[in-house]
Amino acid sequence: MTHPVALITGGAKGIGRGVALDLAARHWRVAFCYRTSETEAKHTATAIGERGGEAWPIQCDVSDPAAAKRVVAQIEDKWGRIDALINGAGPYHRINLLEETVAGWNEMFDGNLHPIFYLAQAVAPGMKARKAGRIISFSMANADQMISQPDVTAHYIAKAGVLILTRTLAKLLAPYGITVNAISPGFIDSGSAPPGELASMTKRIPAGYIGTVDDTVGAVRYLLSDEARYVNGANIQISGGWGI
Repeated sequence: MTHPVALITGGAKGIGRGVALDLAARHWRVAFCYRTSETEAKHTATAIGERGGEAWPIQCDVSDPAAAKRVVAQIEDKWGRIDALINGAGPYHRINLLEETVAGWNEMFDGNLHPIFYLAQAVAPGMKARKAGRIISFSMANADQMISQPDVTAHYIAKAGVLILTRTLAKLLAPYGITVNAISPGFIDSGSAPPGELASMTKRIPAGYIGTVDDTVGAVRYLLSDEARYVNGANIQISGGWGI
């Protein structure tokens, strides 16, 4: 039996970790990248094994195009294939645009947008040869509205770019049986936002509560499934009605 293989960026914690554990329960081989979260990566790798999957934590900065290309080659050399690329890394910071630094501006694009381009180019040849594959990237719930975001400007522009890149890749890769889709979370209790910030947002969410990692994992599971084979270039919002 050939176990499917996934590459998850940002897979050591948060939503990426949730996706990794869900795949493990269905006996996937899961390679996941992390930059600094070594302790969390070890715990996630152990949890993947306990759930029936095979884990390979890889310390890698996929904002480096050479490193992104190299990690794909390493996984294909070890496991022979990559069936799913899940772009889960997505750092952000809050700062007024007029106080933003050049380094901070570039960091948001290097962390949120550029790796998707690098990794998609790297995994595409193998997926095209097998005429199958899934690429899933994360945007944000209101990134398609192009509204002002004074305190997260670069992050927001990068996430809007994710949607354009997703649709472009979907059109280019659809003839080869590959789907490329986006998931746009709203406020999710994934550990990345302060509890106080999440609590203050509840009253602005039509559903009346903060989403969970499992809510997002369910969307990933669907997009990876055969039931979603004709879903391509889509953007699924996981927000309880916020941001629409």
